[in-house]
Amino acid sequence: MMIYVSINIMGSHIKYYTLILAILIFNPFNFAYGFQPKSQNCIKCHTLNKEEALLLIKNFNQNVNVINIKKGPVSYLWEIEIEINGKKGIIYMDLSKKHIFEGSLMTIQDKKNITQDRLTDINRIDVSKIPLNDALVLGSKNAKKKIIVFDDPD
Repeated sequence: MMIYVSINIMGSHIKYYTLILAILIFNPFNFAYGFQPKSQNCIKCHTLNKEEALLLIKNFNQNVNVINIKKGPVSYLWEIEIEINGKKGIIYMDLSKKHIFEGSLMTIQDKKNITQDRLTDINRIDVSKIPLNDALVLGSKNAKKKIIVFDDPD
C-alpha cells in the first residue's frame, strides 16, 4: 500500500511518497555503531608513549622506569614493561589512561598465566654474555650442554 501526499507550497506542486520517506527514516540497515564489530583496531586511534606512561605511573612509585609499551594481550589494554630498583615487571593500563592494574592476567579456557609468560620473557638472561673467564670448570670445557651455578662464598 502506497500513500500519496500532495503539498502545495508557493504555487508549486510537490509530490511526496510517504513510503520512500518511511524507508529513509526507518531503514533497518541504517545502524550506527560505536565500534565496528570485531574489526576495530583501537591502537590506531589511541597512543601511549613512554613519557606519558611515566607521568601517569610515577603517581604510584617515584622509582619507576618505563622500558617498553606495547598492545596488551587483551583488547583495550596497554602492556607496560617497567623497572623498579633493577627489578622488571609488567603493569596494564586501559586505552582511556584512567585505570592501571598490576597482577596476573590469565586465560579462562586453558588457565594460562599470560603475565607470568611475559615476565619470564623480559627477565630471560642470555647465558652467552655471562663471563666465564674466572669460572671453576668441572668436566669438559667443550661439553654440548653446560650448567652455570652461581654461589656467594660469604
